[in-house]
Amino acid sequence: MITVDLSGPQGNAFALMGIAKQLADAKGLDSKVIIDEMTTGDYDHLLSVFENYFGNDVLLENGT
Repeated sequence: MITVDLSGPQGNAFALMGIAKQLADAKGLDSKVIIDEMTTGDYDHLLSVFENYFGNDVLLENGT
C-alpha cells in the first residue's frame, strides 16, 4: 500500500495524475481514460476518481 500525503507535494493534482498513470500502466488500465476522467471536474472530483480506481492500492492522507 502506498501512502500519499495530500498536504505535501504528492497531493498536487499533477503529481496525483502521474501516480495514476504509473499505477494504471502497471495494472494494464488505460491511463488516458482515467486521467481524462480525473480532469473533468474540480480537485475533489479528481480525488474521487483516483480513489475509485486506486483506493485499494493507495491511502490518501490529509495532513502530517
